[in-house]
Amino acid sequence: MKASRLLKSASAAVGLSMAVSSAADAPASQPSTVLGVEGSRFTLNQAPTFLLGFSAYGALGAPEESLRHDLDDAQRFGFNWLRVWATWVAFGQDVSAVGADGQAREPFLGRLRWLVAECDRRGLAVDITLARARRTPGRPADSGLPDIDAHRRAVAVLVTGLRPHRNWYLDLANERDVEDARYVPAEELRELREQVRRLDPARRVTASFGGHDLREDDIREAVLTIGLDFLAVHRPRTADSPGQTEARTLAVLAQLQDLGHVVPVHHQEPFRRGYGPWGPVAADFLTDLRGAVAGGAAGWCFHNGSRRGTPDGQPRRSFDLRDRRLFDQLDGEELAFVREAARCVDPEPGPAP
Repeated sequence: MKASRLLKSASAAVGLSMAVSSAADAPASQPSTVLGVEGSRFTLNQAPTFLLGFSAYGALGAPEESLRHDLDDAQRFGFNWLRVWATWVAFGQDVSAVGADGQAREPFLGRLRWLVAECDRRGLAVDITLARARRTPGRPADSGLPDIDAHRRAVAVLVTGLRPHRNWYLDLANERDVEDARYVPAEELRELREQVRRLDPARRVTASFGGHDLREDDIREAVLTIGLDFLAVHRPRTADSPGQTEARTLAVLAQLQDLGHVVPVHHQEPFRRGYGPWGPVAADFLTDLRGAVAGGAAGWCFHNGSRRGTPDGQPRRSFDLRDRRLFDQLDGEELAFVREAARCVDPEPGPAP
């Protein structure tokens, strides 16, 4: 892609509205929100939409009333999607919607159905993430699926069980290229992607990358070999990362253009507080988000989680929502960011709450 065309793409991304379904008051049983892909952009109900989201990994362990309040706050701040895991074990509780065998787990699959329906009613998109993980005899189970057979069953459970709702996409495998328990080979991902096509041809599917900027061979494998609908990028978590996001996004879009297969670039899991020695502040989150928008990305996530290096991990934020809702666990820097986030996408979104 020529530089001028990239700049036009970036300029167009800045002007995208964060669309909310006009049918937000429809009953939860009536699907009303449709997530789509159009070139390098996402759409909600056919309107080009920048997806501004937040991590809600352990949402299936939260009480419904707590989740409703978090969704209320998220929408007031201008967020329009969230990321929840269907395989989540943390702090002594397994809230996975599918088990290690890939079979449905209640009541958590039912809670996932409720959450997707509630978000559908509100005009929100949902990222449902699966993860691969090995099982070690004599050790507590990690969150994740141990092999391709369990993975196939889990995909079938989710895609068939949530098929009526068009507001969600599936991340087949979190950080699938990291060469540890998370690793899923391209041939297995291609098989799983084809499985989704057979079960639900219109369902949008990705598989996320882990902690690095994408090379041309990463991009080629993702969109041409596996057949993913968009790229879910997890960039490095260093102090200089926010200032690099615009250029890195432009570079990925240029490589997609060279391949003749343009898809959205989605910053699904950026840096967060409590992860390592670097403690990003509100200005870092804002810089990163602005860079994603200016670079022509289709979406960005406010990532949050537990504090490493402490006995109890507090505040655990989205990693544990059983007792405290997400927005009550955010610290001052995070709250300062979420109050300004929508203005990075739409300079005049209305007054902040």
